Amino acid sequence: MTKKLYIETHGCQMNVADSQTIVDSLRESFDITETSNPDESDIMVMNTCSVREKPQEKVFSELGRWRAVKEKRPGVIIAVGGCVASQEGENIIKRAPYVDIIFGPQTLHRLPKLIASHCHSNQPIIDISFPEHEKFDQAPSRQSRSPAAFVSIMEGCSKYCSFCIVPYTRGDEFSKAFELVIKECQLLAKKGVKEINFLGQNVNDYQSSFQGNTIRLADLIQYVASLDGIERIRYTTSHPQAFSQDLIDAYEHVPELTSHLHLPVQSGSNRILREMKRGYEVELFEEQVAKLRAIRPNICISTDLIIGFPGESHEDFMETVSLIKRIKFDHSFSFIYSKRPGTPAADLPDPISEEEKKERLKIVQSLIQDQADEISQGMIGKTEYVLFENISKKSSGEVCGRTENCRYVNAPGDSSLIGKILPVRILSANRHFLKGVLV
Repeated sequence: MTKKLYIETHGCQMNVADSQTIVDSLRESFDITETSNPDESDIMVMNTCSVREKPQEKVFSELGRWRAVKEKRPGVIIAVGGCVASQEGENIIKRAPYVDIIFGPQTLHRLPKLIASHCHSNQPIIDISFPEHEKFDQAPSRQSRSPAAFVSIMEGCSKYCSFCIVPYTRGDEFSKAFELVIKECQLLAKKGVKEINFLGQNVNDYQSSFQGNTIRLADLIQYVASLDGIERIRYTTSHPQAFSQDLIDAYEHVPELTSHLHLPVQSGSNRILREMKRGYEVELFEEQVAKLRAIRPNICISTDLIIGFPGESHEDFMETVSLIKRIKFDHSFSFIYSKRPGTPAADLPDPISEEEKKERLKIVQSLIQDQADEISQGMIGKTEYVLFENISKKSSGEVCGRTENCRYVNAPGDSSLIGKILPVRILSANRHFLKGVLV
């Protein structure tokens, strides 16, 4: 009998990729179809994120709504995975006793077996262990539904920034075997995937071995770029401390590497960076960006910013504003600092008012949005190469795709263009997407 799966994903691109793995794993073990309606589901899975406080509380709020589904249909299986599951563990069962399964980021591939165990025992099942490599070694076959695909190449984090909970919820970093990455990329290419986006908490720390040689991220990029069918390569998230010269050089030698980089700086103040235990100074960050722009003058740089870190003075904040203007960031994931219990920063004095933090965040987001708008407007009249991914939501007579710098573009066309990278002349730009016409 076909079971209906409802899956909800919180947080970052890593979780998006993990959710796809969850779906593929369940499909290999059960007769599963996905549904967007939780009320008709047989299995409900929430893949969570605990990077910030509000998303963590959102989990319990959402579970309260899921409880109503289970009360109407007691046979529904509710599973909670991801970083909140890893952090909270049994506490989720205590707060929400109707939850059936708790699994962590490193045990998501075990979910079919956990479901079977729960059905056999009718007892809550918890598995939030950290089995290294098993997640990669036992990954299900990929079912690509898009010409662009995420490929996880490493897990965990060993940087232990003072504000971050990730090392405690995902464990120390370890890399996926080079042969497994190549095999996965080859299979995706055969299914029509044109763009690969390598994922990892600190993706530029990737390291494997092959035939006695050490393989780093720059080497992996060159290998994958040589595969038939792969025309674009991205990676996220990188760390300035591990942004090596060979990776910078790859932008000169590998045209498949897109002219877009997400490089989290977190703050423009060296004093705050030291408090964050980031392991670099602003000068190093700017030097790296300067080297990249010497090779790719039009490269777009996005970043992460934490506003209102404990003790951030007005001068510290203005140094961040100054850096934003100097680098001319194209986009940012910027948030007010969120205290995570168990991290070193949680014990720091925090005299800044919430109102002041909100005002600083507003200034930063407005500034970066203005810079992004300026870049978008500067693309009008130019020809951009666009990977078309689907029919536009705006019009059935248009297709939608992305430029190298991650702008969504709508252009006249039909489904025959999906999966192709084609030149498009940009006609107009607004805050959300560009309009263009095929050249």
